[in-house]
Amino acid sequence: MYQYNVDIELVKELEAKALKIRKDLLNFIYRIGMGHLGGELSCVDVGVALYYKYLNYDPVNPAWEDRDRFVLSKGHCSETFYTIYQDLGMYTMDYMVEHFETLDTYKFGMHSNRLKVDAIEVSAGSLGHGLPIAVGMALGARMQQKNWRTFVLVGDGELDEGTNWEAFMAGGHYRLGNLVAIIDKNGLQMTGHTKDVMNIDPLDEKIRAFGWDAVSIDGNDMYAVCEALQNLPPAEPLSKRRPVAIIANTIKGKGVDFMEDVATWHGGGIAKEQLDQALVSVEKNRRVR
Repeated sequence: MYQYNVDIELVKELEAKALKIRKDLLNFIYRIGMGHLGGELSCVDVGVALYYKYLNYDPVNPAWEDRDRFVLSKGHCSETFYTIYQDLGMYTMDYMVEHFETLDTYKFGMHSNRLKVDAIEVSAGSLGHGLPIAVGMALGARMQQKNWRTFVLVGDGELDEGTNWEAFMAGGHYRLGNLVAIIDKNGLQMTGHTKDVMNIDPLDEKIRAFGWDAVSIDGNDMYAVCEALQNLPPAEPLSKRRPVAIIANTIKGKGVDFMEDVATWHGGGIAKEQLDQALVSVEKNRRVR
């Protein structure tokens, strides 16, 4: 990977944005009464770094032909990205709440729907679909000789699905250097610790064996996230090189003390008293550089 230094002032700006997104997300989940806060909070830093800096994307024109594609494979964490979209000015929070899983005016759901929300590239629901689709997108960019890159965010528990490993095999075989998989490795899934449900380690060695480059980072350290994204090789569609997997080691429920590394916060709503406590916790855990 290339080695470019990361601007520390940029890191501070993105950290401040991630703090705001965490607070907005908590308020959003409280208002709609449902969510998957554990995994939604763990991937905030990656989502913020992508949409506010490293994703070639125009929120005013989400159908821009030359945009980078972002595929959310862990679709039960869509609310994180809805929250980012409202902060980017694409929607208002009130509008999202009003149109969340309503019978007649449904636009926003627990799992994202590309037919309802312009910002969504791929509808999500059943796990294990995002990475295979992202492989197809990256191949499509090569066939069209387009320089856009495809990013896909995958959960570590989601790697129980065999379709992901077929996609890793295909991505390596076709040497899709314009494809980046980010694994939100928070160590937990619905029923417990990933290592106990279905151990995926050593993940980096397995991914490399499929023909990818793999880098492991602290996915809740904005500097590390920026460094990994900034040092990606150019997305040249005709250059056949190994795809890149960024293994983002994160904490489920990151920023909220009573949610961190607790499997029961995989899904559900949040009460007003818990919301107030969570907002205090997020502010208390603000990183100062």
